[in-house]
Amino acid sequence: MHPVIKKLRDNAGKERKRIVFPEINDDRILAAVDILNDDGIADPVLLSPDMISNENKRRYAAEYERIRRGKVSESEAMAQMDDPLYYSMMMVRCGDVDGVVAGAEYTSADVARATFRCMDVDPRCGLITSCFLMALPDDAWGEQGIYIYADCGIIPYPTAQQLAGIGLAAAYFVQDILKYDPRVAFLSYSTKGSAGGPHVDKVKEAVAMARERAPQMAIDGELQADAAILPEIARRKLKDSPVAGRANVMIFPNLDAGNICYKLTERLANARALGPLILGTVQPCSDLSRGCSPDDVVDCTAITVVKAQMREAAGR
Repeated sequence: MHPVIKKLRDNAGKERKRIVFPEINDDRILAAVDILNDDGIADPVLLSPDMISNENKRRYAAEYERIRRGKVSESEAMAQMDDPLYYSMMMVRCGDVDGVVAGAEYTSADVARATFRCMDVDPRCGLITSCFLMALPDDAWGEQGIYIYADCGIIPYPTAQQLAGIGLAAAYFVQDILKYDPRVAFLSYSTKGSAGGPHVDKVKEAVAMARERAPQMAIDGELQADAAILPEIARRKLKDSPVAGRANVMIFPNLDAGNICYKLTERLANARALGPLILGTVQPCSDLSRGCSPDDVVDCTAITVVKAQMREAAGR
């Protein structure tokens, strides 16, 4: 097990939280729940039919109707609570559990849609996005072999403002959850003006916005991938960068680039890809790949527990 992931599990176990699972018929979820209980990582809650009460459905539907601001009727909100995913999300929102993990059977689009509709947005980044935690077997790369790739799952063609928010969401994930300093590279086919065009201009604008919103963060761009991760290339191409040559957070200009790169890294570098991890929500929730293993479920749950611990500590 990668030491960063082991640390996540250990930190989760220091203050266990109640995490709800709506996909109770999936064998991988059941196997993960056994591990979570045996290793003391979380207090898992399997959303069985006998747990669903009409009283809670009415309470959750009323809150759902309120936050949807006239987009659903009372009857539509009540009907939505028949979906275990939405019921689980509202359990978190209403404080009956501390977090939710789903996506073994639901698609990422399903989970993302429910998240947008049920959860509040963290004002520090201003949007809901996602990342993959890439764990490489060689710890010389990134941060002890860990890179964060974003966005690889939610926003197809981000604007400059959205791209800045994606970078900040990924940086705060590293800072808050992984507990080390983020070095954020906004990637492009250009390094500091070596090429031009509207796509490069968008990345430059995003970097300026992100720096303005978080001047304490190590943020740089636009950078080509080699300049972001290889010190010798960084020395040739630019000077005095807080990030170039040693980035540990990679922000891709669009979803095509992010999704392609995480899959290539996973296969060609024999890396473990954990995610898509939902970023930018106040209430803790995590997505899963439908190809997830029980260990993936356990580790996403550990991240959700640590998010819940951070939320409680911040008093949000």
